[in-house]
Amino acid sequence: MFEPGQIVRHPSQPDWGKGQVQSNINGKLTVMFEQVGKIVIDSRRVALLAVFE
Repeated sequence: MFEPGQIVRHPSQPDWGKGQVQSNINGKLTVMFEQVGKIVIDSRRVALLAVFE
């Protein structure tokens, strides 16, 4: 669903700030968040929220 370049937020970690999707490989998203850096997220377990600005 998400592709590189999209901006997202983690629903249960709002203090992480916005994140930019770096890659999506078989549902494993690598996201660079403003406050915590690079995190790998399993999109089957966490439903990230798309940010439209």
